Order: sequence, then structure tokens, then C-alpha cells
Amino acid sequence: MKKNGFFKTVILTGLFVGTTDLLYAFSAQFIGSGKFAGKMLNYIAGEAIGVPAALAGGNLAAFLGLFFHYFIAFSFTLLFFWLFPRLKFLHFNKYLVGMLYAIFVNVFFEQVIIPLGHLGRFPFDVAHAYVNWVIFGVIFGLPIAYNAYKFYDIK
Repeated sequence: MKKNGFFKTVILTGLFVGTTDLLYAFSAQFIGSGKFAGKMLNYIAGEAIGVPAALAGGNLAAFLGLFFHYFIAFSFTLLFFWLFPRLKFLHFNKYLVGMLYAIFVNVFFEQVIIPLGHLGRFPFDVAHAYVNWVIFGVIFGLPIAYNAYKFYDIK
């Protein structure tokens, strides 16, 4: 296994899942409200610097939100690629593993990472969670698992 091939695969996979997740977030916001979420990236930055400061922060805060979004996508992609050869039970079924990894990432993010920041904890809604897990599984978990299986040549 070549190191540059590993990092290239992780970077491209992280870029893909980060972008599809962001596109989904903007689309869902638009479908739900009928308005384009022009401050969504600022709101993401609000997790670190506080929502009022982020919303008033303009393009710099939006760039910070974009950085955090992709940093998280790359981090969870790297984690999966690092764990994959070490945990053989992940070789069971790429579709199931990808969907379960997406659920793990979503639950970890909403129950651990978000409460540590300025946004606080959101109430758990089962109906919303199931829909979110399926969509997040398709746009995040499956591409990561598919590319890991392909990279490590697991059938």
C-alpha cells in the first residue's frame, strides 16, 4: 500500500462526502423553508465562535464554517480508513457497514461534538433521526465504505 495512494483516496473521499453532505444540507433547508440558507456556513462556525459572532462575521466566519465542515468530513473519513484494516468485522458487507458507520458518525456528532460547542444539545426526534440516518448513510457512509473496500481490495 502506497502512502500517497492512501492519502489521495482519503482526501478525495472526504471531499466527496463533505460536498454531498453540504449540498444535502442546503437542499433540505431550501425544501423546508423555501429560502436559500445564505448564512449556513456562518451558523456552522457558530459552533466554535458563538452564533451571534458567526452571523455577524461575514465571509471570514463563513470560510471558518466551511473549514470546520470539511475538517469533520475528512476526520471521519480518515478514521474509517485507519480502522478498516484493523477491525476485520468491518469487512462483512460494505453496504451495511457504510450505513452503520453513518449512523455512528451522526449520533456521535449530535450527542458529543455539538453539545461541546456553542450550539448546545438538540432534542432527539426519532422520525427525523431515521430519515437523516438513511440519507446520511447514502451520501456519507456508503461512499466511505465503498472506497475503503476498493482501496483495501476487499470483495
